[in-house]
Amino acid sequence: MTTTVPTEVDRLLETARSLTLRTDAFIDGTFVPALAGRRFDCTSPRDGQVLTTIAEGDRGDIDRAVRSARRAFEDGRWTKQHPRDRRRVLQALARLIEQHGDELALLESLDMGKPVADARAVDIRVTVQCFDFYAEAIDKRYDEVAPTDSTTFATITREPYGVVAAIVPWNFPLMLAAWKLAPALAVGNSVVLKPAEASSLTAIRLAELAAEAGLPDGVLNVVPGFGATAGAALGLHPDVDAITFTGSGPVGRTLLRASADSNLKEVSLELGGKSAQLVLEDATGLDNIAVSIASGIFFNQGEVCSAGSRLVVHRSRKDELIEHLLRAAAKMTVGDPLDPQTSVGALVEEKHLHRVLGYIATATDEGATTLTGGSQARIESGGYYVEPTIFDNVTPEMTIANEEVFGPVLSVLTFDDIDEGVRIANSTQFGLAAAVWTTSLSKAHLVSRALRAGTVWVNNYDGSDITVPFGGYKQSGFGAHDKSLHALDKYTTLKSTWMKL
Repeated sequence: MTTTVPTEVDRLLETARSLTLRTDAFIDGTFVPALAGRRFDCTSPRDGQVLTTIAEGDRGDIDRAVRSARRAFEDGRWTKQHPRDRRRVLQALARLIEQHGDELALLESLDMGKPVADARAVDIRVTVQCFDFYAEAIDKRYDEVAPTDSTTFATITREPYGVVAAIVPWNFPLMLAAWKLAPALAVGNSVVLKPAEASSLTAIRLAELAAEAGLPDGVLNVVPGFGATAGAALGLHPDVDAITFTGSGPVGRTLLRASADSNLKEVSLELGGKSAQLVLEDATGLDNIAVSIASGIFFNQGEVCSAGSRLVVHRSRKDELIEHLLRAAAKMTVGDPLDPQTSVGALVEEKHLHRVLGYIATATDEGATTLTGGSQARIESGGYYVEPTIFDNVTPEMTIANEEVFGPVLSVLTFDDIDEGVRIANSTQFGLAAAVWTTSLSKAHLVSRALRAGTVWVNNYDGSDITVPFGGYKQSGFGAHDKSLHALDKYTTLKSTWMKL
């Protein structure tokens, strides 16, 4: 009799079947169904199968959550706690996330298709670091005394807005929620979080862990639902003091209009990107550069706002770099997100799969040359997979060079001198990130200054730390950045107090 040895995928699926999935809204410290009783399907992109159904919050649910958050803020159950007590709660939450890391990584992988190994190594790790960092910052910041004359005493203090709405995207559901929640909570706000409808599971579970860590009822409320209903209700709600959003440009514009049409709530936006990797003529180690470029576009299936989707390379180095790049791309394994050998998982949903394939077709129609990929993969799985794709002979005017694909698709453009290369790199509406590859310290400084992007990497791509701010130029958004101590400014407002002595 032959015994089949369970694979890692089998083990993870068995673990998934044993989980109790939280699928209701979390309001005022308890799980509640949507007021209208509606639910929507949570479909796993790995196989196109429905995992569960999730409460579909609407305007009434948002109003209930905002009222809960307002009560919690006004009675001071969180904001009036001693800073060291708030620090302990966020540190306890960080430890709980750490303890449940395998579960959260599995939920993230099943819910939005990323390789589970990446979810554990990147998403969970960064989420823990984020809550730890802002917990430690709570009782380390001081307010100011203004340098007035001896007859007055003037202080400058930062105070929490009150009720903050956070709307996060589906590509890094837990990590980007942490980038918003940790600093907002650290300074004493109450928060209503609306996760993306395509990936709500970890946000709902996070609320439960926050309550277990000691966060008072009403301080964190999570309302799953659709952008056109729940998201719009948050944008228009007259009792939301500030809104922070990461996602698409059209939705960002909608939230700006909602702010103008309601109570002029503070709005901070982190929107799309079309980031360039600028490889200068003097760059060396093209084999290693190719590995970094491949990772910069194919990591997380290219579903990264700062993905290096444009390779802008000096004409004299293009052919050699492409040889290395094709070898690097060939090593990127498209597979089941639960397989530890997978490096490129599934796109988040079928609609997005067809969107990415549409961009690939348009690039071909406009004259770009497919060097590798370009097709749907693993069709038999029922999931939503696309091959790592590289286009050559791309010009700056092509659609593929201007619009955010948000998939594993790289465009190769060439230049003949540095000024032309910088012009091409800066030629899109976006300005989120960029990279320059060079052996010249002088060129590294000059080009990084010339690139109109919120983050510029030199001889690396996607280097990151919670201590370094993240945000963009131009239509990649505005408002105080995520990450670092600067993010605390996004969730506070200045108060000047003038005393006559």
